[in-house]
Amino acid sequence: MKRLLMVSTLTVAMSLFTGFALAADKEQAQKQEQIYGSQLMTQQERDEHRAKMRAAKTAEEREQIRKEHHEQMKERAKARGVTLSDEPPARGGMGAGMGPGGGMGPGGGRGR
Repeated sequence: MKRLLMVSTLTVAMSLFTGFALAADKEQAQKQEQIYGSQLMTQQERDEHRAKMRAAKTAEEREQIRKEHHEQMKERAKARGVTLSDEPPARGGMGAGMGPGGGMGPGGGRGR
């Protein structure tokens, strides 16, 4: 009986750990997607960009950082022969004051 309980507990613990690891991977992928041109950046560059954005004290300062970054990524894409959208990604979700899971999911609307 002890052995069955121990195996069950271990199985549950491993399942939880796997779930947390998958959630962390998904969160990391979402963060990368939120940076314009992230596919052209090293991990260190992405980290530095995020740190610069967090250090900005005003919305205007963040917007200036975004514009400069956008221009740098357009130049980098051109040099590498890669096509990026002319517009920076929409700043919804986390950038608009909504935390993870914010917004309306399935069934979250008012309907007809």
